[in-house]
Amino acid sequence: MATSSATKTEQRTSRRFALKLPVSIRCENGEITEVPAETRDVSAQGVFFYTGSRLSKGSKVEFTLTLPPEITLTESIRVRCRGRIVRIDDARPHQTGIAAIIEQYDFVPETADA
Repeated sequence: MATSSATKTEQRTSRRFALKLPVSIRCENGEITEVPAETRDVSAQGVFFYTGSRLSKGSKVEFTLTLPPEITLTESIRVRCRGRIVRIDDARPHQTGIAAIIEQYDFVPETADA
């Protein structure tokens, strides 16, 4: 049985969802910084977002997303994520693309403020 070159293409193990969601990223890079950002896509294992701020590869990040019903197939769900920046992409002018791996996440109840 010969292997085709098609087996080399996509190596991601979880589905990515193209979601443009506003988020606030808390970044620990020696000090805690909070920066606004917008996601480009999200998966169970990671997120890619754009921000106008410079962040460092390897920095720890925390952010909360509200996943829409189209993704959850039920109702909107808030998820607090913690992870680490694994790649920086400077391809867009005035915006930095950040790829972060999600190492931990918790579901946040909608009534968390009460």
